Amino acid sequence: MIQKKICLLGASSVGKTSLVKQFVEGIFSEKYLTTIGVKIDKKTIFLENEEIQLMLWDMEGNDTYNVFQERYLRGAAGYIIVVDQTRATSLHEGLDIHTLVRQVTDCPAILAINKSDLPATWNMDDSENKSYQNLFDLQFSTSAKTGSNVEEMFSALAKLLLRS
Repeated sequence: MIQKKICLLGASSVGKTSLVKQFVEGIFSEKYLTTIGVKIDKKTIFLENEEIQLMLWDMEGNDTYNVFQERYLRGAAGYIIVVDQTRATSLHEGLDIHTLVRQVTDCPAILAINKSDLPATWNMDDSENKSYQNLFDLQFSTSAKTGSNVEEMFSALAKLLLRS
């Protein structure tokens, strides 16, 4: 079995924990619980005749009171920057985190634009935002609530990691 460490990063309350819960357990909860430090979950998937155990490191959200913890990235095979399409500031915070991560590692990165079940307050197709798309290996519009593109995102990252 192949093991891969995946880190989920982003601002507070963008849906990192909800994405992990949806992927691992297939559930969504309206209850908001702040992650403190890091929460680790795992899920085994089968892909291209390989058994892959994804170790999902759900990092606490970054904000003005909590600084980026680069030590959690040690050994990461890939990471997902999660942003909230209902809060434009989360994109800028996510991009700042991505810049900090790139100083530590150059492993594959995904941009997850979460909460696709809600009306967007910004659009990745805006010319201002298009320039960010080439910073990531892949990009997904996800909904932890409905499960839309959650399985696809983690599977695509696992495929990417099998090739690298």
